[in-house]
Amino acid sequence: MIFEEINIPTVISEVTSAFNRYQEALEKNDIAVLDELFWHDSRTVRFGINENLYGIEQIRQFRRVRLSNQSDRILYNTIINTFGYNYAVCCTEFTQRKIENTGRQQQTWVKMPFGWRIVAAQVSLINY
Repeated sequence: MIFEEINIPTVISEVTSAFNRYQEALEKNDIAVLDELFWHDSRTVRFGINENLYGIEQIRQFRRVRLSNQSDRILYNTIINTFGYNYAVCCTEFTQRKIENTGRQQQTWVKMPFGWRIVAAQVSLINY
């Protein structure tokens, strides 16, 4: 990969839009959009604060039973890097008014024939 293929402005714009759509769905607990934006495959991985989920079916089950408390998340230090036209990594930190800890979120996105999808994700809290 040549250096010019890193952070192509049009690709950054596409991924930023997908990332923001995910954040809005998370805030509203819009399970349909959250499900849409994850790759529908048994190889998809999501590591959460208290769970390790392998495959889209485990991720869907988690979404169906979890209580949403994301409406007061404030994101900061968000960094989106793209590599070529089809691969991106999104990293951000967040705080919530209900939780005094800082959290981290990292997502790997891949452009599929049907749009950008998360193929791997990780969420954790920083305990000071």
